[in-house]
Amino acid sequence: MDILGIDSLFAELTLGLGLAMAVGNGWAMIQNARGNRPEGAEGPYRAGRAWFFIGIGALMAAWGALTLTQG
Repeated sequence: MDILGIDSLFAELTLGLGLAMAVGNGWAMIQNARGNRPEGAEGPYRAGRAWFFIGIGALMAAWGALTLTQG
């Protein structure tokens, strides 16, 4: 009997972190398209970097979700 769900904790953390990476970078891309920038932000916007993190986040979220559904 697993009261705290420790067995699935790593998969849940991976799913949550992946979703946060994908959604957060997607939101940053939307804000950049609208012309909004964070206060005090310096340097150019890097769209390639945002797309990379969206891809990594989607991969992590898929991995976590598949792990949770398989076990």
